[in-house]
Amino acid sequence: MNTSAPHPDHPDIQNLVADLTRARLQSQPLPWSNAVPADVPLAYATALAVRTARSAGGERPVGYKVGFTNRTIWPRYEVYGPIWGTVWNSTLTQVDASAPNEGVLSLKGLAEPRIEPEVVFCLREAPPPDCSLAQLVAVVDWVAHGYEIVHTHFPGWKFTAAQAVADGGLHGLLLVGHRVKLEAGAAPEAVMASLTGLRIKLYGDGVLKDEGMGANVLDGPVQALLHFVNELRATPGAPALQAGDVITTGTITDAWPVAAGQTWHTEIEASGPVGGALKGLKVRFE
Repeated sequence: MNTSAPHPDHPDIQNLVADLTRARLQSQPLPWSNAVPADVPLAYATALAVRTARSAGGERPVGYKVGFTNRTIWPRYEVYGPIWGTVWNSTLTQVDASAPNEGVLSLKGLAEPRIEPEVVFCLREAPPPDCSLAQLVAVVDWVAHGYEIVHTHFPGWKFTAAQAVADGGLHGLLLVGHRVKLEAGAAPEAVMASLTGLRIKLYGDGVLKDEGMGANVLDGPVQALLHFVNELRATPGAPALQAGDVITTGTITDAWPVAAGQTWHTEIEASGPVGGALKGLKVRFE
């Protein structure tokens, strides 16, 4: 938990923002040692400064990504706890409810992109302070299956937790499939159990690549969402949650490298009031 952060005028932040902006716009690696940023609070302060700069440039924050909620992949990336970053109107694509559950994404400008099948939430209103899991479910508007396309400006996916935070939480793109409306009065325990028990098979060009279940992400997507809500509110200078925020809760499988010309899809096995209504999602990369 972040209990303190550098002042926004801290000289390191200005330099870090310049480096991050250049890397993002020119798709170049970041030339940082393992000691840069110095710690996670500085990384979040830097990420928030980037958020301010991108907003001033005309982009609009539309929600958040939560990363490294899947404990099974922590040793692989040597990041041993969740992080979060901003999702933008320029990075979000939502499948129309009247169209097939599929989308097309361009990987142009992304560095070493990987695909992550996830569960996505949208808030109907901000969660109350110190909310319980049941209170959190009560303010969810809809649930969907989606893909986050993550990328990194650190070659070979070698970075520290602070570097992953500063690098936009590794967020590249978010494709959100058909939404399942969460009806008022839905039983919280049934919703949580439905998503915790959800199973996903991930295929790349028709070949099974990986399998996972909702419990992989901090014991369930709703639990991962609550962790994020608490962490966001504990981060100095972070924005307040609001109605309409879209939040994706972390990969259910490992993250797999993707390239233009490939088609990936999922198959979902689930039951219950929400999971049972979620369908597999297809994406083609250009």
